[in-house]
Amino acid sequence: MDPLETARVRGDFPLLERTMGGSRLAYLDSGATAQKPTCVIDAEQDFLTRSNAAVHRGAHTLAVEATEAFEAARAAVARFVGADTEEVVWTKNATEALNLVAYGFANASAGLGGDEAARFRVGPGDTLVVTEMEHHANLVPWQQLAARTGARLRWLPLTDDGRLDLTDLETIVDDSTAVLAFTHVSNVLGTINEVDRLVARAREVGALTVLDACQSAAHLPLDLHALDVDFAAFSGHKMLGPTGIGALYGRKHLLDALPPVLTGGSMITTVTMEETRFLPAPQRFEAGTQPVAQIVGLGAAVEYLTEIGMDTVAMHEAAVGEALLSGVREIPGVRVLGPLDPTRRIGTVSFDVEGVHAHDVGQFLDSRGVAARVGHHCAQPLHRRYGITASTRASSAIYTDTADVEQFLAALSEVRAFFGAHA
Repeated sequence: MDPLETARVRGDFPLLERTMGGSRLAYLDSGATAQKPTCVIDAEQDFLTRSNAAVHRGAHTLAVEATEAFEAARAAVARFVGADTEEVVWTKNATEALNLVAYGFANASAGLGGDEAARFRVGPGDTLVVTEMEHHANLVPWQQLAARTGARLRWLPLTDDGRLDLTDLETIVDDSTAVLAFTHVSNVLGTINEVDRLVARAREVGALTVLDACQSAAHLPLDLHALDVDFAAFSGHKMLGPTGIGALYGRKHLLDALPPVLTGGSMITTVTMEETRFLPAPQRFEAGTQPVAQIVGLGAAVEYLTEIGMDTVAMHEAAVGEALLSGVREIPGVRVLGPLDPTRRIGTVSFDVEGVHAHDVGQFLDSRGVAARVGHHCAQPLHRRYGITASTRASSAIYTDTADVEQFLAALSEVRAFFGAHA
């Protein structure tokens, strides 16, 4: 890590100037939500104070300015993730984006969308494949789709060291598979998955791929075209942007054929009392008033990350992650979840402290000024696989520095002694 560069970046995030209980704030919960640089905060405020208006169809100056800002942000986000502009659909978060795809399959399976939507129809005899490491947002929608249609849910299991076990990949993903949905990076384990191998197998059997990119978009260079996935979801608040905004990526021809889920204004070409015709993507999935200020803020966030350079971000966070991983491993009675090879993971470390519940660990860390995440991290099957109900997670971002790591490790090293003395 370059301490001078990190210090400069840290200064761009005003919330990090706070103290907690008299201690310097060490914010290690970026995997849940990242802090916002001043340029993002300013972009939202500037839009609301200078150009706030409804987008599209307005003839007045404010409406034109708002629409230009709205679509400029779409173009910036598309460039950032390696997509074409018309392949980016605004959603309120990644969860909505993943549900949009799953419900689109359900609508197609119910007969909506006509012949164009036939490729999305699933039913008895079809399988939907996920992994045992998925966030609930990329598991529950597929469970629900299976329940609605009679399709069968299968999953790729985990190894003891926190990687996907692909031994039976060709058996689990077979000619019956309609969808292979998987995370790029585990939100708990930090594991970086073999996207190329999974996509290649899906292509062999004609399955569509759905990528959860929430934990990669802000931490690794991302090129969705190069990854060759069919759909992908990511969330603005994890990539230095505002809350309430996320995006769905989809190949244009697939988005144009997928039946919409939310219907109403702003997504139609013509409406009669008998029928409605829908716009092509992305507008067909953007019914109603959109969170324009948040979209503008997300555009500013990706421009900020682009200016730094995602290769630089990845190198910095790899160094932070290695320091976190090696430090946690040296503390007696603390079990690391996930790969022990730092090159196979991002700068996230989850762990279990022997004899101390994760919530108690989190509260103790908080008393020392360290903000970390506790619980099952919306990944209960993963925790069940490793014989625990909850873990503590320290996750980094571009603003995480050496002082954060040292403050966290010093506090963690005191946890077992504290709770042993107060049992």
